[in-house]
Amino acid sequence: MIIVQTPRAIVRHATHDDAAFILKLVNEPGWHRFIGDRNVHDLDAARAYIDERFLASYAKYGFGSFVVCEKSSNTPIGLIGFVQRDSLDAPDIGFAITDAYQSKGYAFEICTALIDYGWNTLGFDKIYGYCLPDNVPSLRLLEKLGLTYLRDQDVNHDADEQCRVYGATRP
Repeated sequence: MIIVQTPRAIVRHATHDDAAFILKLVNEPGWHRFIGDRNVHDLDAARAYIDERFLASYAKYGFGSFVVCEKSSNTPIGLIGFVQRDSLDAPDIGFAITDAYQSKGYAFEICTALIDYGWNTLGFDKIYGYCLPDNVPSLRLLEKLGLTYLRDQDVNHDADEQCRVYGATRP
């Protein structure tokens, strides 16, 4: 199911057909450094990850992380979407673009469209974004998207991991 399209990308629901892409993305060095090892080391684990992290969220909330494909080639290039966490009172927008497609404006282009989708289709009143303090490109993206720094917080219930939390309210 297509969620949004931008001039260069299609944003859609993940399926088991995305297992090889998910396996590759979640094992890239940047993912491990800033998101963490999700113990996805084979295709079966990738399919289980899709079930638990994506399909379950779509069923429960009507949103989740979505696969981003480059429009011209239909090549998957990242995951961007909304996650509802028990530590936050509204969804947060998360993004991960493969190393080969970083620094080309895809994350900004797609996050901008998804934030609009969140406000106008999903009816969000508030959206968060967060990342580790040393993830400077993500901090800059959150600010460029119009989210404002709110606080440092242990978002993921990991006492050793304080994240920078940003937020925006419906315009």
